[in-house]
Amino acid sequence: MATVPWLADVLRSAGVQVKEEGDWLNRMRPGDFNPIGVLWHHTAATSSASNPHPALNICINGRPDLAGPLCQALVDYHGVFHLISAGRCNHAGVSGGSGPIPAGDGNTLMIGWEIDYNGVSQEMTAAQYNASIAATAAVLTRLGRDASHARGHRETSTTGKIDPSFIDLNVMRADVAARMSGGAWSTVVDNSTAGRLTASSNWGISTYSGQRYGADYRYADPAQVSDVAWYRVNVPATASYRVDAWWPANSGYNSSAPYIVATTTGNRTVYVDQRTGGGQWRALGTFTLPAGDANRVGVSRWTTGAGLVVADAIRLTRI
Repeated sequence: MATVPWLADVLRSAGVQVKEEGDWLNRMRPGDFNPIGVLWHHTAATSSASNPHPALNICINGRPDLAGPLCQALVDYHGVFHLISAGRCNHAGVSGGSGPIPAGDGNTLMIGWEIDYNGVSQEMTAAQYNASIAATAAVLTRLGRDASHARGHRETSTTGKIDPSFIDLNVMRADVAARMSGGAWSTVVDNSTAGRLTASSNWGISTYSGQRYGADYRYADPAQVSDVAWYRVNVPATASYRVDAWWPANSGYNSSAPYIVATTTGNRTVYVDQRTGGGQWRALGTFTLPAGDANRVGVSRWTTGAGLVVADAIRLTRI
């Protein structure tokens, strides 16, 4: 049976904070372990800044119906990787096959991260997401596999698993791929980035939501008027770019917020429900953008959707 004793060194070299939990090098289940991919989960436990890893003990020792260890690493609220096992774990069950991961014994095929959040009323933190991207990219590089070998449990499960919740797994793989390539050109423009957001006085400033990107965000009432909050981006070359948006979610925010993307063939509008999915990057799509420094992405008030329209941050990544 293979093991991955190199895991701690590989993660640390990628800038991931690591904590080795006891004799993790020799804690494992019997059976084959020859991983070709990385599988993301959530624990279903509610973590917080003061209780960052509530599921750690269960992940190490298991539960009455399933013997531990239950993952190779647990990712706590602050993005710290707690190493639990260098060998086979009970985390994946039977794989139904997804992408390049074949059907078969998921515990043999994949290294598992249990990301400690509840997945129902709580989403993963930015620290958890960023650390998991860095760790996944580093491990797949070590295994000699590409980003398509990163999967979510809901993609491989044969029993209806939903984890990891609130994550666009295609965006996750794109972010892993960018990290593995040495970092494709990418830039973030926040609403507070100096000289990079143009908005009328109708757009207020709020710090209400802890899901915000940066110090604050802009908001406005919906109205049938042309009043766009524009993000100005210096695009390095005419090419294809993935456009992501970040907004804080709230039941009082807009159900159909219009994002406008200025492409080489004209403006494209994408509608998003800002009542859900906040506190992380969400993909609006891939577009061909012209080179130059100009308004590239905007948030419009012109919508029939109910609730405040929010403009927080956008990200462009060349693909």
